[in-house]
Formats: sequence, C-alpha cells, structure tokens
Amino acid sequence: MFSGFFNFKEIATASMILFAVIDIIGSIPIIISLRAKVGHIQSEKASLVATLIMVAFLFVGEEILNLIGIDVNSFAVAGSFIIFFMAIEMILGITLYKDDVPETASVVPIAFPLIAGAGTMTSLLSLRAEYQVQNIIVAILINILFVYVVLKSSKKIEKVLGKSGLSVIRKVFGVILLAIAVKLFAANINELF
Repeated sequence: MFSGFFNFKEIATASMILFAVIDIIGSIPIIISLRAKVGHIQSEKASLVATLIMVAFLFVGEEILNLIGIDVNSFAVAGSFIIFFMAIEMILGITLYKDDVPETASVVPIAFPLIAGAGTMTSLLSLRAEYQVQNIIVAILINILFVYVVLKSSKKIEKVLGKSGLSVIRKVFGVILLAIAVKLFAANINELF
C-alpha cells in the first residue's frame, strides 16, 4: 500500500546523508562535555525541537530562497561545497569551522545548531531538489530517533567505542559524505548553465 507513496531507496539514501551531516556520533565528545558542565541534557526537548526546525525548513526553506532570489539548484551546489568541507574535516580529523561549546545544554546548543545546523539545512534543501518530501520526512524521523538514543546513552557509547572507535566511524562517514557532495554537485551544476 505504501510502496507507491514511499520510496525506500530514497529514504535510505536521505537517511544516510542526514546521518552523516548531523554527525551525532562525531558530536558525542561535545555532548559529553556539555553533560559534564550542566549535569543534564534534555534529550526529548532537543530531539523534538530539532525535528520541528528541520521539517519547517524543508517546507519553507525554498520559499525563503525564492524571496531572496536563489533557486534550489544554486543552493544545492553551495550545499555540496559545505558537505564537501564537512567530509574533509571528518576524514582528516581537522577543524575548519566549529562553534564554541555553549554554556547550557538544552534546546539552543543541541537542537540548534548541533543537530539542525547550517549543514543539515543545506542538505535538506539539496535533498528537496532530488527526492520526494515524504521520503525526506521519514529520513528526518529515523535520524531524530537515532539522535535521541545517542543523547540518552552518550556515556555508554563513549565507554563502548572508545576514542579510536569514534574516530573510525567518523572517517567512514566522512568518505560517504565526500561521495555524496560530489554526486550532489554533479547533479545540480548543469542546471545552472
């Protein structure tokens, strides 16, 4: 019944892209340091707010772009550069850009910009240029579920994986992200000329 409405290949690809861009595994050190500073992270609130931000941007992001005179393809190409540099950061273990670690650990630092940051917003609009909205929403929900689990069990994850385990996961997702950036660039660059 749902196979006509939902495309599982699109959901899987969009989920992988968002998973790599949100990089919640890579954010575990930040989450752990926040937890140490403030004592408690509001996992439910952060997850819910991040979901609302992403879904809202998925629907009104294009209108905002139209308002300032930018088409989705241009945004997707720009997005491919952001995703490319994020991938380079993950693969090489360097920091090109990171916000300062915030003072409190509630909606502001975690939901935005940690989960629903600039990279995520860019990716959502880039995905919108290629995929059906309902598939992207399912991908968002899958990721938020994963984010929630990670936020809830960040201490356990850190113990199980260790520093080297986290590093390997980041590098693997960096390579996936790099390939996605190239594909996104190639798919949208022709539309600009």
